Amino acid sequence: MFGNYLIGLREGLEASLVVCILIAYLVKTGRKDKLPPVWSGVAAAVVLSMAFGAILQFGSSQLTFEAQEALGGTLSIISVGLVTWMVFWMRRTARHLKTELHGKLDAAMAMGTFALVVTSFLAVGREGLETALFIWSAVQATNDGYNPVIGAALGLLTAMVLGWLFYRGALKINLAKFFTWTGAMLVVVAAGVLAYGVHDLQEAGWLGGLHNQAFDITSTIPKDSWYGTLLKGVFNFQPDPTVLQLVVWALYLVPTLAVFFGLFGGKPAKPAKPVAPAAGSAKTAA
Repeated sequence: MFGNYLIGLREGLEASLVVCILIAYLVKTGRKDKLPPVWSGVAAAVVLSMAFGAILQFGSSQLTFEAQEALGGTLSIISVGLVTWMVFWMRRTARHLKTELHGKLDAAMAMGTFALVVTSFLAVGREGLETALFIWSAVQATNDGYNPVIGAALGLLTAMVLGWLFYRGALKINLAKFFTWTGAMLVVVAAGVLAYGVHDLQEAGWLGGLHNQAFDITSTIPKDSWYGTLLKGVFNFQPDPTVLQLVVWALYLVPTLAVFFGLFGGKPAKPAKPVAPAAGSAKTAA
C-alpha cells in the first residue's frame, strides 16, 4: 500500500502544483472570468484518467491468461519508462515550470476559451494518464486486492490537501528535497514493477527462464506473512524471483539511482524547486 500511496502522492502533488500555478496566475492578473474554462479542462483530464484506468482494469479481465500476462508485462514496462522520464524531467525543468505555464496560459487566452480548456487539459492530463497507468501496473504487480487502490487514493487525497494548503499559503515545505527523495523512492518502486513486468512476460511465453530461479527464500519470508506482504507492498519484493527478473531489476535500479543523484557525469545537478504560487502569499522553504 505504501508504494501506491507514494505514487498517488508524488503524481498528485505535481498535478496540484500545475493547477495552483494556473489558477493563481489568473487570480493575480485579475482574469477570474477565465477560471471556468481552466477548471473544465482540469475536470476533463481527471475524467479521462479515471476512464483510462477503468478500461485497463475491466478490459484486461476479458482476455485469456496469456494475453493478460502479456498486456500486464508490456504496460508495466511502458509505465516504468514514463515514470522514470517524469522523475528526471521534474528534477531538470521544474524550476522553469511556473514561467512555462504562464507563457502557455497567455498564449491560450489570446486564442480563445477553447484554447484555455485544451491548455489546462493537457497540463493535467499527462500527469493523470501516467498516474493511472503506473498505479494499474503496481496493482497488478502486488496482487493485494483493493489495498493498492486504497493506498493510491489516499496519496491523491493527501496531494489535493497539500495543493490547497500551498495555494492558501498555509504550508511551507522544501519542495526541492521532497521531489528529490520521493523521486528516488519512486525509482525503487519502479524497479519492482519492472521486475514483475518481466515475470508477466515470462508467464506469457514471450521471455524464457520462467523456472530458472535466482533464489527462493519463501520459507524465510512467506508471501502470505505480514512482513512478506509489507515488503511486497512497499518495495514489490519477491522472495523467489527468476534470474532474468533479478538481472533486469539490478540493471535498472543501480544506474538509474546513480544518474539521478549525479554520481556519473561529474558535478551533481542542483535539484529543482517547483514553487506553488498562492493567491496571496504561498511560499516554500528555501
